[in-house]
Amino acid sequence: MAGPSRPPDKKQASISSFFTPRNTSPLVNLSQNASKKPPPAESKSTSSRKRPEPQTDDSDDEAPRDAKRRRSNGPSATTDTEDAVASLKLSSSSRTERYALNSSRPSQDEEEKEEDAAERKKKEELHRKFVKKLGHPDSMFSYRQRDTESAAVEGEGDEGEDDEEEPAPKTTAKKKGAKTGKLTPMELQFLQIKRKHMDTLLIVEVGYKFRFFGEDARIAARELSIVCIPGKFRYDEHPSEAHLDRFASASIPVHRLPVHAKRLVAAGYKVGVVRQIETAALKKAGDNRNAPFVRKLTNVYTKATYIDETGELDQPGETTGASSGGYLLCLTETPAKGMGTDEKVNVGIIAVQPATGDIIYDEFEDGFMRREIETRLLHISPCEFLIVGDLSKATDKLIQHLSGSSTNVFGDKSRVERVPKSKTMAAEAYSHVTDFYAGKAKDSDERSAALLNKVLKLPEAVMICLSAMITHLTEYGLQHIFNLTKYFQSFSTRQHMLINGTTLESLEVYRNATDHSEKGSLLWALDKTHTRFGQRLLRKWIGRPLLDQQRLEGRVSAVEELLNNQSTAKVDKLVNMLKSIKADLERSLIRIYYGKCTRPELLSTLQTLQKISFEYARVKSFADTGFSSPLLTSAIMTLPSISPMVTAHLSKINAEAARKDDKYAFFLEQHETEDISEHKLGIAAVEQDLDAHRSEAAKDLGKKVPVNYVTVAGIEYLIEVANTDLKRVPASWAKISGTKKVSRFHTPTVLRLIAERDQHKESLASACDQAFSDLLAQIAGEYQPLRDAVSSLSTLDCLLSLSTVAALPGYTKPTFLPSSHPSFLSIDQGRHPIAEHLLPNGYIPFTMSLGTLSPSASSPDPNPTSPSGKPALAQLITGPNMGGKSSYTRAVALLVLLAQIGSFVPATSMTLTLSDAIFTRMGARDNLFKGESTFMVEVSETAAILRQATPRSLVVLDELGRGTSTHDGRAIAGAVLEYVVRDVGCLMLFVTHYQDLAGVADSLLLEDGEGGGKKKKGVECVHMRFAKGVGADKDEDEEITFLYDLAPGVAHRSYGLNVARLARIPKKVLEVAAKKSRELEEEVRAKRVKGAMGLVGGVLYGGGAPGDQEEKLEQLVGLVEQL
Repeated sequence: MAGPSRPPDKKQASISSFFTPRNTSPLVNLSQNASKKPPPAESKSTSSRKRPEPQTDDSDDEAPRDAKRRRSNGPSATTDTEDAVASLKLSSSSRTERYALNSSRPSQDEEEKEEDAAERKKKEELHRKFVKKLGHPDSMFSYRQRDTESAAVEGEGDEGEDDEEEPAPKTTAKKKGAKTGKLTPMELQFLQIKRKHMDTLLIVEVGYKFRFFGEDARIAARELSIVCIPGKFRYDEHPSEAHLDRFASASIPVHRLPVHAKRLVAAGYKVGVVRQIETAALKKAGDNRNAPFVRKLTNVYTKATYIDETGELDQPGETTGASSGGYLLCLTETPAKGMGTDEKVNVGIIAVQPATGDIIYDEFEDGFMRREIETRLLHISPCEFLIVGDLSKATDKLIQHLSGSSTNVFGDKSRVERVPKSKTMAAEAYSHVTDFYAGKAKDSDERSAALLNKVLKLPEAVMICLSAMITHLTEYGLQHIFNLTKYFQSFSTRQHMLINGTTLESLEVYRNATDHSEKGSLLWALDKTHTRFGQRLLRKWIGRPLLDQQRLEGRVSAVEELLNNQSTAKVDKLVNMLKSIKADLERSLIRIYYGKCTRPELLSTLQTLQKISFEYARVKSFADTGFSSPLLTSAIMTLPSISPMVTAHLSKINAEAARKDDKYAFFLEQHETEDISEHKLGIAAVEQDLDAHRSEAAKDLGKKVPVNYVTVAGIEYLIEVANTDLKRVPASWAKISGTKKVSRFHTPTVLRLIAERDQHKESLASACDQAFSDLLAQIAGEYQPLRDAVSSLSTLDCLLSLSTVAALPGYTKPTFLPSSHPSFLSIDQGRHPIAEHLLPNGYIPFTMSLGTLSPSASSPDPNPTSPSGKPALAQLITGPNMGGKSSYTRAVALLVLLAQIGSFVPATSMTLTLSDAIFTRMGARDNLFKGESTFMVEVSETAAILRQATPRSLVVLDELGRGTSTHDGRAIAGAVLEYVVRDVGCLMLFVTHYQDLAGVADSLLLEDGEGGGKKKKGVECVHMRFAKGVGADKDEDEEITFLYDLAPGVAHRSYGLNVARLARIPKKVLEVAAKKSRELEEEVRAKRVKGAMGLVGGVLYGGGAPGDQEEKLEQLVGLVEQL
């Protein structure tokens, strides 16, 4: 008896089954089944052991489910489809059928053999319909591509709602190395712009955000502390990023753009803003409704060119040092002659301050130390460089050193950009500049022709820089700054004293030498201005003291008149007027000139100018000003002249709307343009039609009373219908939103009218912007008189600041001797103008005199005194370490500088002839970037002074020769002292610790100017007084008390051990040093006594010529003085 039937035993899989390609696509199974031939007859005997036919129904149902699953799997479905189609055309052999993998059980082969022809036909029909619906094997890929593009276009329209782009969903089945997606049309658009501006960090407007892409996003995330969404950082098709299908991105809100753009520009980046130049409403009505928004690079900013509606870059705080001058400096260089230390180069520069319109140019020859270039860079303090052509190694290193760190003397890191220089650059530049100015002269007056003539007279090197600068600023839309040639100034005009960079740093004119901040500088001590444009002018005055005695005396007399009339009504009126100016009028005017001013700023600027002009509206002549100084009267007279033009422009503006930055109501109704009025009427007509449509909508709903519109979530003109009345709503109405109780609809008429109204609104906004731009252009045409008025205000502000300083206790008016008088300087009870503000106990005054006062000179002090009573051309200053020698010399130089900018000075009296330059050599520092040691820097600066000094200069040399051995240093110091006194003949302060230079000083006798063969002393020996005390221990050195007073004579010791004790050198070290110091001094003293005894014997008993006897006697007196 046969047992119960059981399923067949599971066969063990063969090794080859592991290598059979697995393909779960039902299409492959169908193709395999369809391609099989009818089974042999003898195989039908095995059918009794198979499961019944309903199993095949399950497999039929499984096919559609698998097909849906494949459709969701993305690109893998494409490959499966191709395999399915290929399998329909190929018949499988019995050998390949053996290894094919099927999703059914192993017994499925036997079941398929029993399927009838009708079932196979049914499956073939199913497959045929599927392929027909799909189209062709590559359709799945094309469908996916089309869906991606359409989704991207939809995303463009909804960019405001969807701020961040979602990454593409990962596919569940994909081949290794297959491409997972592609860039969106908007990213492709960005990439096209970026490849044209690879050096620019782009900020792209996307809906209601500004976004960064790629490497720009990484930089923005680092500098702005915002999140960067990972993705592609490179802008090329690099294999390392082949698996990424989106750019890395970061975003900022629209209203924060000015803040973040400023931060990026301040960090030294070139920043570009890419904006959408079409709006949603106009795009919807246009032909490119299915394309991305049109975007364009509208603004490019760098440090020097950041001028926008929100103003200029913020000034750095105390942590970053004093601010730079805001100049963009263009420099070109050509070799002149020589090599090595004899190298000479010709240099041309032009510096532009776009924020104020100032332009400085110069051409000069410089030596191998590049002192001239350094001087100009420190004066101008550029925040950006434009280098034309190649520079010499020395110049390149200098610029890298001055601009390469965030703690440099300019206060911040400077940006450097380079442009090539062709061999025919000079001719090209001349042609370019001529075309630039000739185009402006065609439609203007004689002023433009004069402007062209002035520009064409510029030197060749400056012309090359001007051409390069015009090309460079054209990218930023600032090229028309060169129309303002009234503010073209040559740097080296001899109306001003030229202070070199070393002197600026030594005297701490703009910033202190400790932390490079403004506090503790001369500018800080003098700056009592009320306006920012006044502060900028004061900075120029301090850096460029006057050489024109007439202008200088006019400035001093204006300060004196303001001081004498202090607290009077007319001076208080000036002070209150300047205090009321909150805006930076100079920069506001230049933004108006560039067309980058906002409506509130324009209103504020015009109202401020109107208020100023009304203050002096009654001034018709110089006598009406109330002042007698020509400088004050001419400045005040320019103020009322701007009143008519300012009032005319203000009469067109709606003040309330301008304060709110409402572009639509900015102009008063009678001053609106035709386009504005037309579009406003169009909007009113549409709104009237919308109101009339309420009755029609009520009829459609079967109501007698007109419906009311509601606004929900910013969507206007919604019609609310109770859900119980929805059956009355026409099918043409579009449902917008709803709640449980009501539904909200837009009728077709409402949709059409809203679209029409939006188009009118967009056109109205464009018309308003155009009208505002036209108004700015009209005001820009009157820039010159407005700028002159602001310049007068800045002059008044500076003069009031100097008068405030003059009112401080102990300040006096300096007296200037005529230019025919020999060089002379006399100061009675002078004080350091900076130190007296910082020292808690004040500054101990000094009295000094250099040169000889002519008997015919008129002076408040007819007999100026020096410490020794015998004034000379130079002073040899000795004294203990920390005794106040350097402070004294700095004070003298600063007082001369103060006097020549027109300020009162902190002294009882001061008389001087004008100095054409102030040279200083102070401190010890090396110059590693040039490979110069401390002593090399010292003698190089000294050499530059010896070459440039004239008999009218003031020279300060502090401890020359200390960087080398004693004998060499003393020899160099003595030779320089003798050269300056005998050959140069200028006023000099010489600080030294070589006490034996007193002998050289005594031997320097000069011809007396009065004739008669008389000699006068060339060098006066003075020292800083001190008091000696006995140490507590006999092995210790004496304790020194500094008196900080100038006295005649020579200090024969420097008392360095006293300073070492104050510096807390260990006591054991001090004891040993004091012992060795005494031993050395005793040894030297013994040698001097022995020499003196020999000289005494020679004088008493020796013979020889009378001249030899006198020389020995002088040597004996000198030795006795030293002992």
